[in-house]
Amino acid sequence: MRGFIIRLLITALGLWVASLLIHKMAFSNPWTLIAAALLLGLVNAVIRPLILLLTLPITIVTLGLFLLVVNAAMLGLVAAILPGFSLGGFFPAFFGSIIVGVTSWLASWFVGPHGRIEIMHSRRHE
Repeated sequence: MRGFIIRLLITALGLWVASLLIHKMAFSNPWTLIAAALLLGLVNAVIRPLILLLTLPITIVTLGLFLLVVNAAMLGLVAAILPGFSLGGFFPAFFGSIIVGVTSWLASWFVGPHGRIEIMHSRRHE
């Protein structure tokens, strides 16, 4: 449960950073931001795998770059479903999904599977 909450907060952080950097992406209040993070996680867990399967040929042809479009579509779907989350078209969704993905990726380096903060130490063998 703790890991779920930490990952939810990481996604909310990514959405918040994206809303600061992207002019046409906004949340009406902090609860909408948390709800968007929760709904984005749900959409990515349920709908995104089906979309990835259906778009597999174009994803292969574009060497995976079409995944950026799929991620933007998932963020756009969340904005369409959730009142209080406004997104001004494809390009704000595209760049917003990149910012959310990079933020989540960077934060996931420090959070283990059980929600604990983990830092790896590596030693050089001489």
